[in-house]
Amino acid sequence: MKPYPKYFDKIRVRQDRDAEVKSHAPLCQWDGCKEPGTHRAPVGRMKEGEYFRFCFDHVREYNKGFNYFSGLADSDIARFQKEALTGHRPTWKMGASAGTRSAPDFAQHRSGRAGYYRNIGDPFNLFGESHAAPRERKARPLEAKALETLGLDARATGKDIKARYKELVKRHHPDANGGDRGSEDRFRDVLQAYRVLKQAGLC
Repeated sequence: MKPYPKYFDKIRVRQDRDAEVKSHAPLCQWDGCKEPGTHRAPVGRMKEGEYFRFCFDHVREYNKGFNYFSGLADSDIARFQKEALTGHRPTWKMGASAGTRSAPDFAQHRSGRAGYYRNIGDPFNLFGESHAAPRERKARPLEAKALETLGLDARATGKDIKARYKELVKRHHPDANGGDRGSEDRFRDVLQAYRVLKQAGLC
């Protein structure tokens, strides 16, 4: 057996990287410190990109007391935070330019497909005052036939439908009509009509 086999040629001892960094680092800028300044610390506001060089212990001490906004009024801090939302770039109101103070009403200039949005109803007045009269609900064929069976029109509310249904059921129920076959058919039609209106969400 060889005293130094070929496998040992591939083994390398890892050098201490920290020792190499410390040997090239400048001295710590903390007063009276002789340790190498291996850590950077920001100088402060309006000096972005400039750093102090401190040793590990002193950079921790410096960071504890560092305040980017020291010496600024609260209003200036709030303005800085607001401008930071847009990366400190200038912004303008939507639709406003240097010559106009208020945004133009684009709804007046819409045409084609864009004009469709002018005609959208706002029955619950979510988007401000609506001057347009509420449109009448147009019943579908099955719903119109069911309303006709109950003797109502398309303007009938859910309350009207329920009241009319109760009235007709009492009148045409087999226990109340004395065994009349015609009334029994009418009772069946009323039940079917009410079921259709209920499924349509009208009552």
